[in-house]
Amino acid sequence: MPAPTWDPQQYLRHSSHRSRPFHDLLARIPDLPTGGHPARIADIGCGPGNVTALLADRWPRARITGFDNSPEMLAKAAEHAGPTEGGGSLDFRSADAAGWIPDEPYDLIVSNAALQWVPGHAESFPAWTEALAPGGILAFQVPGNFISPSHALLGELCDSPQWRERLGSHGRRFVHVLEPWEYLTRLTDLGCEADAWETTYIQLLQGEDPVLDWVKGTALRPVLTALADDEPACEEFLAQYRDLLRKAYPPGPHGTVFPFRRIFAVARRVA
Repeated sequence: MPAPTWDPQQYLRHSSHRSRPFHDLLARIPDLPTGGHPARIADIGCGPGNVTALLADRWPRARITGFDNSPEMLAKAAEHAGPTEGGGSLDFRSADAAGWIPDEPYDLIVSNAALQWVPGHAESFPAWTEALAPGGILAFQVPGNFISPSHALLGELCDSPQWRERLGSHGRRFVHVLEPWEYLTRLTDLGCEADAWETTYIQLLQGEDPVLDWVKGTALRPVLTALADDEPACEEFLAQYRDLLRKAYPPGPHGTVFPFRRIFAVARRVA
């Protein structure tokens, strides 16, 4: 299955809602054990770099690298690269989270809404935590809404007789997320002090067909990539999916309510 082609502008259309969980994750990350030295930070699956830049606000002296395997996302992220106001630096490199192995010690390894794309991502935790400096932090959040109507309907439509042969596997790509207790257990088993939790954000989206507009930036990317060379088929699929979403998420007087569950974990390597 080819990797999805990403559209940074589409992804950023809902940037305030998408970045809110990262703000909440940052608030739960304790001070880093740098001993007064600038922190070394990795952002795995950095996307367009907008939330990576928030790391420089929290740790202005840090040397921060964002990693992503999407050329489109890295091109957008490059707009944030360079020296930071606190004397640190921000750069971006090409790397696949599925195979990324730290080649130097880190004080913080963080990931925002990326690991759900990586089958077996928890198997990387031993190498990642081993690369942390004593007292260093691994922190991430992943969507946990894959049984919600937005994603269930996408999977069912891809599995329907009309689309099964062409798209059957594209709508169920997000089964790689563990439950909060499973992340807690995995990280504690590695000798970390860990915390895990979940939050459901009750998002109020605006505009016409806003849930469709949301998933065009994320869950729908594999389908859009698969149908990129067949515009009539793409438009037909989108129309069918749009109609299903309109029934599942009817607009209200103030917008369209779109609940979204997120799963968080913060683990500290015991010094």
